[in-house]
Amino acid sequence: MNMLARTTTDIRKQGRKALVAFLTAGYPDDAAFADLVSAACDGGCDVIEIGVPFSDPIADGPVIQAASNAALARGVTLRSALRAARQLAARVTTPLVFMSYINPILRMGADAFADAARESGVQGLILPDVSFEESGAFRPLLQTRGIAYVDLVAPTSDDARVRSIASASEGFVYLVSVTGVTGTRSSLPAGVSELAGRVRAATDTPVYVGFGV
Repeated sequence: MNMLARTTTDIRKQGRKALVAFLTAGYPDDAAFADLVSAACDGGCDVIEIGVPFSDPIADGPVIQAASNAALARGVTLRSALRAARQLAARVTTPLVFMSYINPILRMGADAFADAARESGVQGLILPDVSFEESGAFRPLLQTRGIAYVDLVAPTSDDARVRSIASASEGFVYLVSVTGVTGTRSSLPAGVSELAGRVRAATDTPVYVGFGV
């Protein structure tokens, strides 16, 4: 059990909710990004998601897209995000989880990425553009290096798919609250509580809601 899984399991045993922060790597600049991560940890966040900037996102809303575009314009890459994570892992004890699209990882090489992620102290990976059926190509590379592969469950998932995904996900199950992109809403969509209940019934792994919260 890696740090992410230990952290989320301990939180569940304590009977409390977890707070997960999302920050775009290198935004607004390297120093400010590091300070923001430290501030989030000091402020009580239990897990930090580090978004790897990508030019063609499919899941990001306008706020994250704007941050990613600004970071890309500054020259932020997957490799520089990994270097930043390594420096952060020496400063904070909060688990760091990368959220990336698959293209930068394929360009770097999946094995090379997995090695670099382990050396950088990354505890988990979320790939929103990789389906559950395709995840078998990457999951073992991470597992052998002690990195959790965090799966996503969508509102459109039927019970059989929920069970398959929930039983495989490590660290936590990422419950996508909307069939759309990220971004704040005035209220949670109808059916989120019901979906969360179905996922919780399928696994003992903690379930965290994202998108539109």
